[in-house]
Amino acid sequence: MKLSEMTVSAFAELLASDAPAPGGGSSAALSGALGAALTAMVGCLTRTKKKYADFAPFAAEVEEQEQALRARLLDVMDRDTEAFLRVSAAFGLPKETPEEKAARSAAIQAALKGCTETPMEMMRLCDEALTLTEALLAHGFNDSAASDLGAAALSLKAGVQGAWLNVLINIGSIRDADFTAACRAEGETLLAHALPLADEVYLRVLRMIEG
Repeated sequence: MKLSEMTVSAFAELLASDAPAPGGGSSAALSGALGAALTAMVGCLTRTKKKYADFAPFAAEVEEQEQALRARLLDVMDRDTEAFLRVSAAFGLPKETPEEKAARSAAIQAALKGCTETPMEMMRLCDEALTLTEALLAHGFNDSAASDLGAAALSLKAGVQGAWLNVLINIGSIRDADFTAACRAEGETLLAHALPLADEVYLRVLRMIEG
């Protein structure tokens, strides 16, 4: 069964077990999916209320895009676990002869790259979702759902940072210097944009709520 098809309690139970996967990567993707879902909800609560008719068209666009991002984050959550399992399988390959050792090493390196690409994708998706969250806040929305929009930003921030940790732990074992440099550069760029944006949304929402 896919992780995305499990009940919340079953997923949490599996996560708390000694199973090698799911782990932090899948959890980061789930955090991002929840953040995107929350922003989609705020969009829906805005477009369906007559009081916010002036904001409805943009809110509907945000809702649609966030729903798509939610689905993509749930998809990458499953693929991240699959990528990790391929790394585990590669480490289990035979290594008795020089040929086997070389094949095993190549398989491990290829699997580690795959296991790095999924959290990189999570970071991109969370950053995109955060950008839409901030845009909805700036454009105008149903302010009775302000706390939900703030929670969305926090969930998306957790998704970005959790995914980044998974990128870092993988590239530390990858020998392809060009690949690791590209991942590090893109990841740091995404962090530099997403983290301040998430903090800004949270603080603006906090000020709205506190008056």
